[in-house]
Amino acid sequence: MASIFDGVLPKMTKAKSHTSVSSAKNGIVIDDRGLPPLLRDLGSEEITTLEKKLKRKIDWRMMPPLIIMYIMNYLDRNAIGAARLAGMEEDLNLVGYEFQTCVTILFVGYILMQVPSNLFLNRIGKPSVYLPTCMAIWGLLCACSGVARSYHGLLATRFLLGFFEAAFYPGCVATLGAWYVKEELSLRTGIFYCGSMLSGAFSGLIAAGITDGLDGALGLRAWKWLFIIEGSATVAIAIAAIFILPDFPATTKWLTAQERELALWRLQVDAAGEPDWTEGKEQPLLDGFKMVLRDPLNWNMLIVVYGAASAIAINSFFPTVVAALGKGKIQTLLLTAPPYLLACLVCIGVSWNADRTKERYWHTVGPIALALAGFVISASATGIGPRYFGAMIMLPGIYTGFNMSMVWTANTMSRPPAKRAAAVAFNNALATICSIYGSYLYPNNAAPRFVLAFGVNAGMAFMAIIAATVLRAVLVKKNREMDRREADPTYGADNVEQRRYLV
Repeated sequence: MASIFDGVLPKMTKAKSHTSVSSAKNGIVIDDRGLPPLLRDLGSEEITTLEKKLKRKIDWRMMPPLIIMYIMNYLDRNAIGAARLAGMEEDLNLVGYEFQTCVTILFVGYILMQVPSNLFLNRIGKPSVYLPTCMAIWGLLCACSGVARSYHGLLATRFLLGFFEAAFYPGCVATLGAWYVKEELSLRTGIFYCGSMLSGAFSGLIAAGITDGLDGALGLRAWKWLFIIEGSATVAIAIAAIFILPDFPATTKWLTAQERELALWRLQVDAAGEPDWTEGKEQPLLDGFKMVLRDPLNWNMLIVVYGAASAIAINSFFPTVVAALGKGKIQTLLLTAPPYLLACLVCIGVSWNADRTKERYWHTVGPIALALAGFVISASATGIGPRYFGAMIMLPGIYTGFNMSMVWTANTMSRPPAKRAAAVAFNNALATICSIYGSYLYPNNAAPRFVLAFGVNAGMAFMAIIAATVLRAVLVKKNREMDRREADPTYGADNVEQRRYLV
């Protein structure tokens, strides 16, 4: 991938700042060549080498921990689906829609907390502390689900679980956006998002092992061990993450002064001269949220995200969907793995190509269309082979389409950072509403075709494709207007080059 240095000097000559980077509040002082103080003695090759070293350093400190944390995030959240197959419903005497309510209640807390959490994270600038702390708490709550003795006990732990899990996904996307420029963000977000898919693959394998080997150990049923083991592992990983994760570029202490200035400068170049982050006291807590509410582009983007996220509720019910193929309990859990592994490969491939081509529309719409085809096949087919094929193409489409819609959100609402943080959390929170009603679309008596669930998902996917098409047309028009404005001879050298949208 090309360096951010390529073509930067003419851009930054237009986009001059006049304040010092030492406070990291309002941007970097640049010279007539567009370079900040600590980089002025370096040639272009030296800056490119330093940039590669910086990205490699951040990649290794951030990506592996985030992937592992995301695996645990989804394992803890969706363990309830495997617990259902392991006898939880019978042991807790869940009747009617009580199981679906236990699944749904998590998303109530999840929705309520996302925007406040991301605004708070952006204000303090300390994801290395905030995200692992929330993770340790939800790990404890997951373990507590294993000792629940009634419907109401499980309901309470699930609500609180969602409340603290809400900090994780939008917080991670906001943190990635604080380190990587637009053309680097899709691949990193796609790799990070693979954690959710790997957890989907591993959850069935882990559940199969626990169900087969620990049922009755120390007098506890297998589903209880599932919650206790996964929750305990989550707490241990959270403690380790505190010492590994970076904060924001301006607040990460283990960067050298030169690396910090380069990290901040890259982001300022990407935003056509606008600084990326200011200290908490310089930004009112709700300003970013107000900007999101006033921006028509984000309301259009929200429709895309909402439609792409419609089928996310299938996470907790995928074992139930696969069980409708008529296989045994262990076989069912094992059959859930291949679709998730394929989804992981597709997501990385699409995300990589989206960054390589700097294109967003087709990389978002294509996977959503693939998911739509999977919904139609699964709802209409009666044979085991076609239904499993529908599941195999459904999950790659769901996960990749949603990931790209969130990347597109972060790219489109990238500045100021408070707006980016609020947009990511707001769109993800409202899209989570799909999971509330979606949880009631997979009752056991709807098997094997789940016509209502897949019909609703197909309609929402179609809506997302239409909304994405409208959004693309609007962004293309805005980019052309900026091109015409800057091509005007009266557009002076003192004017700041405007940031283009990725479409």
